Amino acid sequence: MSSPQAIWPPGTECVAKYSFKGTTDQDLPLCKGDVLTIISVTRDPNWYKAKNTGGQEGTIPANYVQKREGVKSGGNKLSLMPWFHGKITREQAEGLLHPPETGLFLVRESTNYPGDYTLCVSCDGKVEHYRIIYHKGKLSIDEEEFFENLMQLVEHYTKDADGLCTKLIKPKLEEGTVAAQDEFSRSGWSLNRKELKLHQTIGKGEFGDVMEGEYRGSRVAVKCIKHDATAQAFVAEASIMTQMRHPNLVQLLGVIVEENGSLFIVTEFMAKGSLADYLRTRGRTVIDAKCLLKFSLDVCEAMEYLEESKFVHRDLAARNVLVSDDNIAKVSDFGLTKEASSKQDTAKLPVKWTAPEALREKKFSTKSDVWSYGILLWEIYSFGRVPYPKIALKDVVPQVEKGYVMTAPDGCPAPVYEVMKLCWTLNADTRPSFRKLREQLELIRSAP
Repeated sequence: MSSPQAIWPPGTECVAKYSFKGTTDQDLPLCKGDVLTIISVTRDPNWYKAKNTGGQEGTIPANYVQKREGVKSGGNKLSLMPWFHGKITREQAEGLLHPPETGLFLVRESTNYPGDYTLCVSCDGKVEHYRIIYHKGKLSIDEEEFFENLMQLVEHYTKDADGLCTKLIKPKLEEGTVAAQDEFSRSGWSLNRKELKLHQTIGKGEFGDVMEGEYRGSRVAVKCIKHDATAQAFVAEASIMTQMRHPNLVQLLGVIVEENGSLFIVTEFMAKGSLADYLRTRGRTVIDAKCLLKFSLDVCEAMEYLEESKFVHRDLAARNVLVSDDNIAKVSDFGLTKEASSKQDTAKLPVKWTAPEALREKKFSTKSDVWSYGILLWEIYSFGRVPYPKIALKDVVPQVEKGYVMTAPDGCPAPVYEVMKLCWTLNADTRPSFRKLREQLELIRSAP
């Protein structure tokens, strides 16, 4: 066996590339796809001591596993449909499919029929253009076979020409894109669909369902996304989650991209649901002051980690924090998370949680997350009430910009309310960092 390229430090996460039955009592048997954590290198650098997700430990061959890495596409866009080129003309498509190569293909938006698509295929030295029509919400070329989305259609014709001049053999990738499926697989984040069992639905959204499931005997939560455009947006969320590792962030377990375009994002299961619902349904009789402060610190520590990683969450709120079986609060929903300083459309933003400068000038930063954290603290100490309870939504921003500050929730300790007010400083530059906020909350916790 060849030795690994580099010695991996303890704590490194890796995935089994092959199954391994083990040859001695000291070995840890592996199934392809098992996730493991390196404990140490043995005297022989070809072998590691490792632990699996069930807590079993043993030695494993180094060349049977690959290191799990954050999905970074090197400046390229991760795409579920890298063969989709958007609005290009017939002539541009023919130029891209040159030199001729039978089976080389791309999909573009139709110029003659807005809203439809065109499949362009190189065959025997010339390019054929097939109109893809929408009919009753489905896509078809011949009005005999109908497909839910473009990925299903392309998948069908890669297996069988079925009336086309040739079957689709080689995608012409749009410049600057890489296939998301390949990147998740290369980085060790692809899971096996056959090993995922889906049970009951635990949440519904515009994008699809969140379901409770089981993967290799462990309870998991699964976002099931079936629509082209939405799935593409969630690919970005999943790739961000591969780069994040913290005990107070909901942990991504892996991604499944099906050939028909369905996307499954599999995360750890958080038995007690969202923090907002947990606070509302348990109330003061169950949740004491110590627990409220612990939730506040859990979230703050996750946000300090994002701050250090130079990521901005943009949608921090109690509804996007989940509670585990053992009462640990973890930040979730990275749908809006972006690298620091990027901008976005403000139309869909939650007004009551978003900092004034983010709403006004689309300026998102860690400091706008700090503002949202202040609102989240208010939610925690009011046991899940909606912020600004006495103000109409359209009046919130004008009032806040005039200096309006919410009063402390009933029973909220004065030092915690002071922390909230620091978060709501109108000048973003003078708001504290998450590190400073954590230090203040720890002082509150240790006070006699």
